[in-house]
Amino acid sequence: MTSQSPIEVSGPSASRVLGRKMDSVPFSPYQVLIILILSLVALIEAYDIFLTGSFILLAKEPLHLTPTDIRWLILGPAIMLTVSGLGFSLVGDRLSRRAMLVIGVVATAFFTLLIPLVQNAEQLIILRALTGLGAGGVVSAAFPIAAELMPAQHRRTYGGIYEMALALGITFPALFASQLAGNPAAFRLLALPGGFGILVALAIFFWLPESPRWRLRRGDARIAVDIVNSIIRRSGNRVPPLTLAALGNGREAAREKLPPYRALFAKGQLRFTLVGVLTGTCAASAAFMTATLLPKALHNQGYPVAVSLGLTSVIYMVSFVGKGFSAWLMEIIGRRWTIFFVMIGAVPGYSLMMLAHSAGANAHVVMIAGGLIVGFTVVSAFSATRVYMSEQFPTALRGRGHIFGESSGRIFFAGLLPALMVPYTGSPAIFFGTTMLFSAIGAFIPILFGKETVGQIEVIATEPAVQLV
Repeated sequence: MTSQSPIEVSGPSASRVLGRKMDSVPFSPYQVLIILILSLVALIEAYDIFLTGSFILLAKEPLHLTPTDIRWLILGPAIMLTVSGLGFSLVGDRLSRRAMLVIGVVATAFFTLLIPLVQNAEQLIILRALTGLGAGGVVSAAFPIAAELMPAQHRRTYGGIYEMALALGITFPALFASQLAGNPAAFRLLALPGGFGILVALAIFFWLPESPRWRLRRGDARIAVDIVNSIIRRSGNRVPPLTLAALGNGREAAREKLPPYRALFAKGQLRFTLVGVLTGTCAASAAFMTATLLPKALHNQGYPVAVSLGLTSVIYMVSFVGKGFSAWLMEIIGRRWTIFFVMIGAVPGYSLMMLAHSAGANAHVVMIAGGLIVGFTVVSAFSATRVYMSEQFPTALRGRGHIFGESSGRIFFAGLLPALMVPYTGSPAIFFGTTMLFSAIGAFIPILFGKETVGQIEVIATEPAVQLV
């Protein structure tokens, strides 16, 4: 039995040498192309996934949807997203990062393009569930490959732009649906833009490089060097090329045995796995409750439907600015303190929203003020939390670890939590108090238990060795 540490390796290991070379590549139009391709993944996947809400409205009459049909139309994709995500996490480091993206994007686009052909509610439910099955690992897989392709100092740029594209993808279905309302074929027409994912998959296949870190771990040192030098060349040849000799003539770059899945929970790694998962889950819980349950909560608390929907829209419009700010801030004060700032910063916002009903004639003003704060803070936290999560895992575990983290969190924030909170949406104290609690807990987890990664993904801390085999 051999033992290695994915947390720290003594000496100038091949992975560190390659990592330093990747981090030395100046920002160039080629990095912009990588960000653009991955942002298109976010845009099209968010569009395909978040079509469900619009389908409920537009397909209700043409397909004669019953309350049971609507319930399964909501639950089916959510359940399959979680199942698929956990499935992708099992093979996350065996398949290449790029292959996972291509498979997932093609699957979601294919099943979305079949929606114009459906003739009844059952077919629509099945197709939406299959879409969730295809999409489960895609949005998560984009972050491990970005962490391994982007120089450390520019992951903030990627994180911010990716999250903004994701927000656009969430916004477009409702926007297009409003323009198609009244057309009996509206839900069929709404599905057609989802087919754009086929073109995105082609862009990934032809223009997105494979991760050289993943190749190196598999023992393909020469291929890894070629990929790095291709990136250097396309970025303007502003740094010297990498040589095979610099990696130790292949001695340290020999193929490593892939650590078992349980290495995510082994001594030395368990702490970082938990920090990444719990931080991401707390941020997602607060944001998901705000995005999905806030309109219902406000309506149950006595606000008009227009105000309920309008405030949710305002929160997401503000998040466009907030996501960019979070991405910028994490390179100034670090990942952990940015997460702390954007999550603890939501506490005053949720406090205002909780107390707005006591403000009399100023209730709407207080509620909007609270919503603006929340949109700028915790709803915008993912620019930092998702980059930080990817940096919690070494290359041999990153593909599985990041997808596992988001998928396991999804069981709670997209499944159990909404079911538990629906009966209490009419209580401002319980609803906003719960979201405030998640924000506060998520703010302190990385500060108390995590370590600052500052973009380093070859060495993330000094912990005892992890038994890999």
